[in-house]
Amino acid sequence: MIEDGLTEEEAVSRVWMNDADGLVVQDRPAGMSGTKARFAKDHPHLNNFEDALEIVKPSILIGACATAGVFTEKVLKNMALWNERPVIFALSNPTSKAECTAEEAYTHTEGRALFASGSPFDPVTIDGTIFRPGQGNNAYIFPGVGLGAIVCGMRRISDKVFLRAARTCADMVTELDLSQGRLYPPLSSIREISVRIAVATIQEGYDDGSATLDPEPRDKEAFVKSKMYDFRYDSFLPILYDWPEEAGFQATDQQFSNFRDMT
Repeated sequence: MIEDGLTEEEAVSRVWMNDADGLVVQDRPAGMSGTKARFAKDHPHLNNFEDALEIVKPSILIGACATAGVFTEKVLKNMALWNERPVIFALSNPTSKAECTAEEAYTHTEGRALFASGSPFDPVTIDGTIFRPGQGNNAYIFPGVGLGAIVCGMRRISDKVFLRAARTCADMVTELDLSQGRLYPPLSSIREISVRIAVATIQEGYDDGSATLDPEPRDKEAFVKSKMYDFRYDSFLPILYDWPEEAGFQATDQQFSNFRDMT
């Protein structure tokens, strides 16, 4: 949000947090850890999660509490009431601890939710429409960042690298993906995603001066692809050549066999 032009104060004001002790506010009885204090609001304490949502009316829910079902039917229906495309992150692992299932998210928002989970959920069909939930997995970001950082010799990896990687990943989400209710591009495209994120990482490295490879590659995409392992082979069989007749010698099968045994 700060990168998009908000002040730090404005950005922090848009993030509301709720934990086992209720809404994170300045004067709540249970207090809070130092990391949460930054986001504590000047607001009366509310211990009930659904009541807190009624006050905040968020556009995005991020669940990381490992409490199954905390995103109830009422919560999800309210999210759909407040937002045309509510964003639901049910990130707790495994699926048995997810804040809601993909089916619940799509069903209770009339198919309008943009959903991602920490563990994979199967596609959901509602009234003939197939929804394909995304998975908020580090496989989208880490391989590309790691590859880019290694091949350009980055001395450090800043937070901006990960912000740039996240934007690159988000830019690969298509209208088709959104129409299917998912927030991430399909994992079947992970190789191309990794290439683009590696290129973005390298560019950030040269922009902030942390890249040490000299000279800077002109075609960063081609450079990245040249460094990637490719498991595909044209053939698993060895290439054999016929001995030319003009060479004046033709090896017999026995001679060839003896030579092969020697090697």
